[in-house]
Parts: sequence; structure tokens; C-alpha cells
Amino acid sequence: MKTIIISTDFSPAATNALHYSVNMALATNASLLLFHVYQVPVSMTEVPVVVVSAEELKKSSEEKLQELIKGVEHITSGKLKVYGETTMGDIVDELETLCKKIQPFAVVMGTKGTSGIERVLFGSTTLTAIRHLTWPVIVVPSGAEFKKIKKIGFACDFKLVMETTPTHIIKQLVKEFDAELHVLNVDYDHKNFKPKTPEQSLLLHTLLEEINPTYHFIKNIDIEEGINFFAETNNLDLVITIPRKHKLLEVLFRPASTRQLVFHSHIPVMCIHE
Repeated sequence: MKTIIISTDFSPAATNALHYSVNMALATNASLLLFHVYQVPVSMTEVPVVVVSAEELKKSSEEKLQELIKGVEHITSGKLKVYGETTMGDIVDELETLCKKIQPFAVVMGTKGTSGIERVLFGSTTLTAIRHLTWPVIVVPSGAEFKKIKKIGFACDFKLVMETTPTHIIKQLVKEFDAELHVLNVDYDHKNFKPKTPEQSLLLHTLLEEINPTYHFIKNIDIEEGINFFAETNNLDLVITIPRKHKLLEVLFRPASTRQLVFHSHIPVMCIHE
């Protein structure tokens, strides 16, 4: 059975992501694993002092996790297999260890927004997970609700297509939801058009031909804005990006950058690597 891991810190953003995960798990006949990683807080004085003991944090985390599990079991009337796990450590390291063991369908995380209404910025932990986890990470913005995924957008720069396109994951996702795939390429005045671009675009079409993708060449000087506008005006349900290998997208995921990938509040983003 497929497993969806939901990383939670019990915040409103994480709770919203949990609701999204529950409905996705029901739609894909997957089980759900709630995962919480805690750290022992230390008071930064001249002599560092542990504010709360590890035992207290462990007990509190386990109690909160059980409450969430009971809540999920209640609202799904027991139709969904739900598990919980909590541990102490670095969240991304622990997530990676868990993923190696579970081999999940996806890891779901929430975002922490500046407004919660117009736009949301990926939190630093989520950004780190996106950059380092090799499993699909679905980032659920505040206010997003899971609905039948009918239209999936795939942002592509037509560079090193064979080496960087996780074809099997994209195909699996499209077939899982019986969805349309829209390949999005953002450019302006052919600034990113290279001699090999036609060859690479044809290669991508060959790789994805069986799922019948539709191609859209978006004219916009700003990649983020171009993707946003298309996603909004065409009612996409999910946007796929490959942040680590596509150079045009890489800058949008740098933690130090003010141009981190930003989406309107209701469109989840799946980040995948090959």
C-alpha cells in the first residue's frame, strides 16, 4: 500500500496540510503517517540552560500526535489507516531516514504565509526539505483544500531533459489521478532559447508521449509570475517543479533569496528530483 507522510509541527499551516493529506490519501487508497520531530529548546544565556527536558517534550509530542490520529480516524470513520511517529533531531535528517525506510508516495508539508490570503512564502524548513529530499515533496499553502486533481502543471526549462526529468514519477502521478498534464515553459524574447532547445523539447515529448501532455510557452520576464498567472487562469490543481536541477528554477529555491517560489494560496506545489 502507498504511504503519504505528513510532517507536522502542530501549527495551523501543518494542520491545513494534514487535512489536504487526509483527502489525498483517501483518493489514492494510501495510508497516512503523521511525523513530528522535536528539538530540546535551550535558553541562550551566558550558560545555556535546557528549558524543557527531552522526556517532557517526547511525552507532549506523543500526546499531541495521538490527538491528531484520533481526529483523523473520527472524520474518516476508520476508512483510512493512520500511523504516528515522533522523534528528536533535525527534521530534514529524520525525514530522510524515515523516507528511506517507508519509500513514501509523497511527503506533505505546509507553508507559513505572510498574509495567508494573497501569497505564501515557503518556510526555511520546507525549503531545506525540498532541496535535500529525493522523494516527492508536496507543499500545501495556507487555505488550500484537496479536490480531485484534474490539471497538473509541469514547469520545465528544456535543458538536460533526459538527465533531469523524473519521468516515472510524473507518469505515475498523472495516471493515478487520470489528470491532464500541462508542460509550462516561461521565457521572454527567447532569452533562454538555445540551439539544443528544439531537440530537448522533442525528447521530452517522446518521454511523456503516453500521457499526452499539452505544451504552453509563456511569455514573461519573471518565471514565478508566469507560472502563477498560468496556474491561476487555467485552474491548475497542482504544479510540479524540479528545483535542484533546472537552472531557471534553482534560483527560486535559494533560502537566502527574496525570490523564493511564491504561489497564490490555493495551489499546492510538488517538488521532485530524478
